Amino acid sequence: MSGISRTRLKALILAGEVTIESRTIRDPGHRVNVGDEIVVSIPPDEPAVPQGEAIPLTVLHEDAELIVIDKPRGLVVHPAAGNRTGTLVNALIAHCGTSLSGIGGVKRPGIVHRLDKDTTGVMVVAKTDRTHQGLAAQFADHGRTGPLVRSYLAFVWGVPDRRKGTIDAPLGRHRQARDKMAVRLDGRAAITHWEVLETYLGTDGKPVASLITCRLETGRTHQIRVHLAHIGHPLLGDEVYGPGFRTKAALLPAAARDALEALGRQALHAHMLVFQHPVSGKTQKFDSALPRDLARLRQALAGGAAERRRTPGPNRNT
Repeated sequence: MSGISRTRLKALILAGEVTIESRTIRDPGHRVNVGDEIVVSIPPDEPAVPQGEAIPLTVLHEDAELIVIDKPRGLVVHPAAGNRTGTLVNALIAHCGTSLSGIGGVKRPGIVHRLDKDTTGVMVVAKTDRTHQGLAAQFADHGRTGPLVRSYLAFVWGVPDRRKGTIDAPLGRHRQARDKMAVRLDGRAAITHWEVLETYLGTDGKPVASLITCRLETGRTHQIRVHLAHIGHPLLGDEVYGPGFRTKAALLPAAARDALEALGRQALHAHMLVFQHPVSGKTQKFDSALPRDLARLRQALAGGAAERRRTPGPNRNT
């Protein structure tokens, strides 16, 4: 097998591309015997440049410079290891053709910011390089000197001890689990502003969960998820940063337990995005209503009883 690295061979084994005596072997440490017949299937190389795929998009706005979409759950933003196809980038290439900014590189054309795979809501994508540069500058500034606002709706366990607050805690890679983020003194600055909108009572009559709005002043990976877990109020359904709260589901009304079990993801939605159009100079505002799964969860939680402080507005754009 000259010309193929040990790393590549290991990946082929893990992918089920190796058989011994017609039996698929997925353990790179499998011991072989004298006379074993080993067959290795080497699939053709994947194209370096993502290809367009007919994936439906919910378009909130589109012009010659940019496109604003309402991202569904389960959609990865750009190709990466384990997600070479079926991404938002593949969908955008099919929808926009060649009219996507190239600043992000061939695998991230037009991508200015990201949402986690299972986080829903509003995203803006640049179709020209000048718009990409203009949007990137606004996101880097995080609204300190301009109109940029990134606001999320989050269903969390428990109720904060005050109506609103700010989490200022630096974030970096988790020291043991490298696929996770964590609050670290040597991390990058991260600031999240939050406000309680509704609180929900459990079957014991005590507050068990709440709906809060989060506004980002920085944009770190998993920022809201880590910050809310850090203050003791992780997202409902977040198996990465809030697994210790799983037992609290027993305190939810039956309908809410069913809605949470059916959710199968973190209860987070990017409901509002405000930015200045880099070409026209006009302030653009886009809202996204809660998707069906989170709307069902909200209704079920409120069925137990809820205290409302302020209700997010309807779906609209300016």
